Amino acid sequence: MGFENENIAQVRVEKVKLQSENTNLKFGKAGWGIILYCMAMFFFLIGFSIDGLNIVAPAFAAAHNLEYSSVLGMATYAGFAGLFGYYILGRINVSLGPRITSGICLIGSGLSYIFYGRAQTLFQYAVGLVLVVSFINGASYIAGGSLVAQWFPKKKGLVNGLTTMGHNMGSAFYVPLIALLIGKFGLENGTTITAVVAMILGVIGLLMIRDTPAERGQYPDNVSKEVYETEYFTENVDEKTIWTVPKLLKTKETWMVALVIGINQLVTTGVMSQMVIRNIGLGFTQSKAIGLMTVCAVIGVGGSYMYGWLDQKFGVKKAIIIFLLWYSAALGLNITENITLVYVSVLMVGISIGGAANFIISLPASVFGRHGFAKANSVVFPIMSAILFSNYVINAQAIKITGSLRGAYVVFLCFLLINIFFVSLIDVRKYNKDYKVEDEVI
Repeated sequence: MGFENENIAQVRVEKVKLQSENTNLKFGKAGWGIILYCMAMFFFLIGFSIDGLNIVAPAFAAAHNLEYSSVLGMATYAGFAGLFGYYILGRINVSLGPRITSGICLIGSGLSYIFYGRAQTLFQYAVGLVLVVSFINGASYIAGGSLVAQWFPKKKGLVNGLTTMGHNMGSAFYVPLIALLIGKFGLENGTTITAVVAMILGVIGLLMIRDTPAERGQYPDNVSKEVYETEYFTENVDEKTIWTVPKLLKTKETWMVALVIGINQLVTTGVMSQMVIRNIGLGFTQSKAIGLMTVCAVIGVGGSYMYGWLDQKFGVKKAIIIFLLWYSAALGLNITENITLVYVSVLMVGISIGGAANFIISLPASVFGRHGFAKANSVVFPIMSAILFSNYVINAQAIKITGSLRGAYVVFLCFLLINIFFVSLIDVRKYNKDYKVEDEVI
């Protein structure tokens, strides 16, 4: 009898080893194509709209005799103005699919970046930044997020750990690259060069990418037919009919998901967009400050995968809590302004920045599933972005009031600690149809 019970228990253990716990990297040729495409989009996202501001914003201010704080402040207004654009792009993504949406957005971001780099007034700069930020986020998070949700519904944590390596590569290489290009060719031509490359990527996406694995003869997560029929929701569902915008706005999880990832990104964008300026304020030369940021970003490549693995192995909620505790410790060390501890904090921030990007897609994809992600994200992402872009106000006010970014770091640290409480309130599988099937299997 005891032997039979042991066998039953063993069978149950084997059953629990489901696809959502599988950390292998067998995504198939087409799956890896999606991953590399999303990784490249994240590279340009960081370069065009976040870390690249370390170089482009001061260069524009110097070229037009403007106060740097005024130029920096435009990023906040541009971000909020782009919220309506995110909503429109989200609806386009639902209607046309992520292949077309990502391709159009990449081409649009390139054209906008050319205009942005050639702006002659602060107003033109702001308009260009609105367009750049809207299009590149539309490509990366709105369309790219839908690709991940459709192709990797249960391995999204691991896949996001890979795709967001593009974030860190952007931080590591785009800043020195754009600094070199602007230094050699000037602001207008330097920004044009990288813009053209983004447009070429958009054309490749239109020609090569497909919206779902079925279009490539595969099943989600590159599983077999048997696994798909056992562990996934297999009925055809039109996600346009699952959620409406009013229904999403009345759903607690919509707001909680947006709040959690919004705070994570508020802190990350606030820290990374001004890391060079922060380090210079601590006494580093510009070249050393850029070098530290590069080291931070290179370390972040490993951090992206680490948090993706934690997400896949232990679930997105536990991964986010670990991330928040680690990030809080990193900022705490930086606030001391002890140079040795600042070096340590930069390394710790590097590990953190990839995790923040992972959860922008992984958390809403976990809550709403592949069947509801695109529609839900068309609402979640603009709300999240409204929270994110307030970081520029915090940074600008900190510089104005205290003369440094230390005060902003104190505020960011408090936000991270509060976010631990917020994420604990979320049922991270509540509307996910694939997970409901999985629960029945267990």
